Amino acid sequence: MKNHTREIGAVNASIFAIVALVLLVLVFGSFSIWAYMNYIDQKKDVDSKITNAEAKAILDKGAKDEAAFAAREKEPVRSFVGPSDYGALKFDYPKTWSAYQATDVSKGGGVTYQAYLNPILVPPVSDSTKFALRITIEQKTYDQSVAAYQKLITKGDLKSSVYSDGKMTGTKIVGNFNKDIYGTAVLLKMRDRTLTLRTDGDVFNDDFAALLKTVSFNQ
Repeated sequence: MKNHTREIGAVNASIFAIVALVLLVLVFGSFSIWAYMNYIDQKKDVDSKITNAEAKAILDKGAKDEAAFAAREKEPVRSFVGPSDYGALKFDYPKTWSAYQATDVSKGGGVTYQAYLNPILVPPVSDSTKFALRITIEQKTYDQSVAAYQKLITKGDLKSSVYSDGKMTGTKIVGNFNKDIYGTAVLLKMRDRTLTLRTDGDVFNDDFAALLKTVSFNQ
């Protein structure tokens, strides 16, 4: 009887050990599976981030290369030369732009001189058409030309500030010139006339700033 009890005890101990081992294996196996699945998820996440980062880098490089190409296409610049009777206005502009002189100055009579510049083609002229550059030389004094914008400045549609490039000073006006066009204009005194250079929108602001640095005329 004593030996039988010992055998039963030994069997129970063996069963307990086996069960404990099975449970340990199951726990370890479950942990291993969880760890592996977590590793796979993290790896996918990391791979996805790497792929997205690589794609973004390619897009950024493409955009940078395209911008650099567009900038190179504008070189070398062309020179605009206005009528001698209207101050012989001169400035440099991108060679990818076209210029259109809308005023026949040969008729005389103190008409307002107007010219337009735009990439590739100059569209039909209207108050609602946007241009890379509008040129106006009015037979008005500088003070009269600036005063013409006062109503819109008072309403808050336009904002006025002093313009200076180290050589010339004038007035810079930014805002909504009408319901269709937001832009930036610079007014400069040209003897008894007023020169207005204006770009429509924000697309050509950098070109406009570079162009202004090259402006010259008979003062």
